[in-house]
Amino acid sequence: MRYLFEDYALDTDRRELHRATDVIVVTPQVFDLLDYLIRNRERVVSKDDVINSVWNGRIVSDAALTTRVNAARSAIGDTGEKQRLIKTLPRKGFRFVGTVQETQRLANETAGSVERTGDKPPRLSIVVLPFANLSGDREQDYFVDGVTESLTTDLSRIAGSFVLARNSAVSYKGRAVDVRQVGRELKVRYVLEGSVQRSGKRLRMNVQLIDANSGQHLWAERFEKSVVDLFDMQDEIVSRLANTLGAQLIAAEARRAERTLHPDAMDLYFQGRAWLMKGFSPECVTQARSFFERSLEFDPGNVEAMIGLANVDTAVAASFATDDGPARLAAAEAMVNRALSIRPNHTSAHLARGRVQIFTNRAAQGSREFEHALALESNRANAHAALGFAKFYMGLAAETEGHILEALRLSPRDVEAYQWTCYVGVAKLQLGSDVEAVSWLRRSTEANRNFPLAHLLLAAALGLSGAFDEARTAARTGLALNSGFTIRRLVAAQQSDNPAFLAGLERISEGLRLAGVPEG
Repeated sequence: MRYLFEDYALDTDRRELHRATDVIVVTPQVFDLLDYLIRNRERVVSKDDVINSVWNGRIVSDAALTTRVNAARSAIGDTGEKQRLIKTLPRKGFRFVGTVQETQRLANETAGSVERTGDKPPRLSIVVLPFANLSGDREQDYFVDGVTESLTTDLSRIAGSFVLARNSAVSYKGRAVDVRQVGRELKVRYVLEGSVQRSGKRLRMNVQLIDANSGQHLWAERFEKSVVDLFDMQDEIVSRLANTLGAQLIAAEARRAERTLHPDAMDLYFQGRAWLMKGFSPECVTQARSFFERSLEFDPGNVEAMIGLANVDTAVAASFATDDGPARLAAAEAMVNRALSIRPNHTSAHLARGRVQIFTNRAAQGSREFEHALALESNRANAHAALGFAKFYMGLAAETEGHILEALRLSPRDVEAYQWTCYVGVAKLQLGSDVEAVSWLRRSTEANRNFPLAHLLLAAALGLSGAFDEARTAARTGLALNSGFTIRRLVAAQQSDNPAFLAGLERISEGLRLAGVPEG
């Protein structure tokens, strides 16, 4: 069944919430809550009704219920103040008050975001097998099933992915399976399997990503945490896994594409993304540009390649290696606006536009783009990091670290984490905390050696700390990666006119001079 309201569609067969062509990622409880409220929209449902239906009568705190109701509102563009669609009636309960149209899915309609043709598994096709509950406690089944279902939903937002519906995977629950057989039966390239074990107040989870053709383990992760609130823990685990898996799957598809004799637009896009994930050295950026441009030659409407190309132009402008930064940023903005005209609620496109605005003295607008991205995907780690990035351009450097810590909590091993730690380093320089800046910037350079700006900022921090020999070494490393960088180009970029930012920029420039970076 599909429930259509405003420009949203709640698909109960696929368990997906759509806005226009975009999938809105929600947790299972939020989906179930929306489903229950919409199905019972002709009446007011009580708090007990909701708990009995969505949580099967389990004990749920008022705070947890309020959190889920707020998340449901946010997912459909509503708020607690407006209550345009979900209305709270004090001491009575809740009611969905929007106009709803019901439609049935066509029998021959294809599932997933990629069409399946023939017997060959689609690219980036994956099934999340039901996680094994090793606790021997049936009460944990609800939590384990929730993690499985949430991962299935979150992975579907990866561009070009085909994620098999949970109903196709549930038949394997409780069975010892050969993943290669699963791959043949379900026609998928990748299988994600895992287990959960709870002992007292500790919960342990093991997860493996496996190539369904070869049976090779591509990636594994283990979590062990204290159990406080199972629902909050489920959100944290799923967001960590989804953020990391996205990068792992893109890298795997890029490796496959390298061996493809006749790559198509998405093969080329995956290779471009893989190069950008390696870093922002001139080689990485040049290679990424080539793949994105070739992808757009194959498919001029490829939104993912448009966003990739916009990010490349932004990265070039932000490297301060040439004098054509304004032209690069104008090209990036035009490209991302084109992408958003096709996909208005594409989270990565809003992040890309926010970055362009940051670098063109529009930090407040950029911050609003990042907040919009979080409204679309509340656990998007790089959106939290981007907010921290915006803060020091607005003269609010003291707030940067908190946003970055939240991003690292959601995705501690993220491929972009080296950028996030660099943001904190810059913020610490603006605040005059040079020793702390050195620590954060070392974390950045150690995590990824292909980020020239981090080496140069480390040189500035070391220079301001009086460690001149180390500063010159860091400067040489940064300039070897980006020979065009000069202090003049950094200052001339005029990224912000905020007084605190300008004072911080002057401190950084002085540190760069002490490290021997050319004035230009």
